[in-house]
Amino acid sequence: MNNYKILIKITGQFLFVIVIIFFSTLNAKNIDKFYKSEPIADYFSGILLLNQNKYEDSYKYLKKLDGLEKNHQSYATKYLYALVNSGNFNLAVNFAKKLEKEQKDSFESDLVIGVFNLKNLKFEISKKYFLKAKQRYSRTVIDNYVARSLYNWSNLDSGELEKALNDLRGLDDRFESLKKIQNTFLHCYFDSDETKFVFEKLLSNQDTDFSRYNYFFAKYLFSKGEKVLAKTVTQNSLKKYPRNLLLNQFEIDLKNKVNNFEFDCKKIDHVVAEILYITANALSSQSAFALSNFYLNLSKYLNKNFHAFDTLLAENLYKIDDFSNAKKIYQKLKKNGEAFEWYSNKQISRIFILQGEREKGVSLLNNAYKNLYFKGVYQMFDYAEFLKNNERFSESIQYYTKILDIIDKDHQLYPEVTDGRGVSFERIGEWDKAEKDLLASLEVSPNQAYVINYLAYSWIEKGLQIEKSLSMLIKANQLKSNDPYIIDSLGWALFKLKRYYESKKYLQLAVSLMPSDPIVNDHYGDVLWKNGNEIQARYYWNYVLNLEKAEKDLKEKIEQKLIKGL
Repeated sequence: MNNYKILIKITGQFLFVIVIIFFSTLNAKNIDKFYKSEPIADYFSGILLLNQNKYEDSYKYLKKLDGLEKNHQSYATKYLYALVNSGNFNLAVNFAKKLEKEQKDSFESDLVIGVFNLKNLKFEISKKYFLKAKQRYSRTVIDNYVARSLYNWSNLDSGELEKALNDLRGLDDRFESLKKIQNTFLHCYFDSDETKFVFEKLLSNQDTDFSRYNYFFAKYLFSKGEKVLAKTVTQNSLKKYPRNLLLNQFEIDLKNKVNNFEFDCKKIDHVVAEILYITANALSSQSAFALSNFYLNLSKYLNKNFHAFDTLLAENLYKIDDFSNAKKIYQKLKKNGEAFEWYSNKQISRIFILQGEREKGVSLLNNAYKNLYFKGVYQMFDYAEFLKNNERFSESIQYYTKILDIIDKDHQLYPEVTDGRGVSFERIGEWDKAEKDLLASLEVSPNQAYVINYLAYSWIEKGLQIEKSLSMLIKANQLKSNDPYIIDSLGWALFKLKRYYESKKYLQLAVSLMPSDPIVNDHYGDVLWKNGNEIQARYYWNYVLNLEKAEKDLKEKIEQKLIKGL
C-alpha cells in the first residue's frame, strides 16, 4: 500500500493545489494537523482505494484521520462506506453514533444505526433513525425509497395489515414493482388469508420479472406445512426458469430434507434485508458498486444466514476485476449445496482463465462436472459451452450430441445447443455438419442475431450465398444495432459483392468500434485500397502486423498485400 503514498508524495505540488481547494471550506483552526503530508497521503490513498472498491485497505488509511469528520462531511460518508463494506459493522455503528453526538450525522449514519437496532429488535429506536433518514433532503429517489420503506417496516403494529398497506401506498409510484413485492411480504408477515393469492398474482405478472419470488412462495408454503404444494411450485417454476439458482438449490434441499438458506417473512429483519438486497441489485446494474455493496452488506448483516446474497457481492467484485476477493466468496458459496457449488465452480474457472491460468480453470471444471451427483441437460449444456469456449471442440460436440439425444425441438435449449455444436463443427473443419446445425438453430429461433452473423460470415468466407448472406446480415444489424462484429460482416458482404463505396461506410464504423481487432482492421485496409486510398490502406495493414492478437497466417497474408497490394 506504500505505493499509494509514494505516488502522492512525488506529485506533491499538484496535490497541494487540490488539497488547498478541497479543504478551503473547512475551519482552519481545527484542521492544521490534516495539512501535513502524512494525513494528506492517507486521505487520498483511502479515497483512491475506496473508489477502486478495495474497502479493507481504504479503511486502514481513513481510520487514521480521526477528527476530520467534524469539518468534512464527505470524509464521514466515505469512511462509513469503507467500514460497512469491509465488514467492520460494529465500528460503523460506533462511528455513526459519534457523528450524531458531534451533530454531523447524515443519511448514511441514520441508516447504519437504524439497521443495527432493527437487527436487535429495538423497533422504537430503529423507527426513530429511519424517520430521521426519510426527513432528510434526498439526493436520490433510491435514498427516499429505502428510508420510507425501512421506516414503514419498523413501524408495524401487530394485527394492522390495512394500516401497513396504506403506508405502502405512500411510496414513490416509480417503484411500483418494488411496492408489489413489499405488498406480498406484508400479507405474508401478517399471515393474511390472501397471502397465497397475493403471491400467485405477483408471479403471474407478465410485465416484470418476478421469478426470484417463486422461491419465496415455495418457502412460505413449506413453512405452512404444505410440503407437497411447495415441491410442485418449485418444479413448475423451474420449468419456466430453469436457471434460477435459488429454485434449483431449494429443489435439492427438499429432496435432501436440509435447509441451506434461512428466510422467514414473519421476521422483519429478514424482509428488510431483502428490500436492501433489491436496492443493491438496482445500483449494481447502474455500476454504482461501492453504494451497491453498502446496501448489500447492510442486508447481509440483517440476515447473515441467507448466503445467496453473496452471489451479488461476488458478481460486483468480478465486474470491478477484484478477482481475488470474488474467488474467496465463491469458495464460501460452494458450501451451500450442489447447485451453488456448480455455479461457484463455473465462476472460479472463468476467473482462472481470465487470469491466464487456463489449464487450472479447465481442470477445475472438469473435476467439478465429474463430481456432480445430478447431471441434467442444463449442467451438461454448461459444460459443453465451457469446453467449446476453451477450444475443446471435439469434446464439446460429444456433450451437445448427448443433449440433442434427450431433448426435442420444442425444448428451450434446442436453438442454443444446435448453435453451439454448429460452431464447434465449423472450428474443426466439418462445414457440412456445422451448416446443418446452424440452419436448424435458426429454423426454431430465426431472430438470433449472432447465429445469423456466424452462418452468414462463414458463407461469405467460403464464397457461398453472398447475396443471401447480405440480406441476413441486414436483418441481424436491425436486431442488434451497433454491434461491431455484425457491422464488420455486413461491410465484408458488400465488399465481396464489389460494392466498395457502401462497404467502406460499414467497415469504417466497425473499426471505430473495435480499433484493436486485427480482422476488422485488415478488412478496412482492403476496402480503402479498393476505394483508391492506397496509402491509408497500407497504414491499417501495417497496424495489424503490430497487434499481438493477430494470428500468424493473417500477418503472412498482410505482408504479401504490402508488397503486391490487392
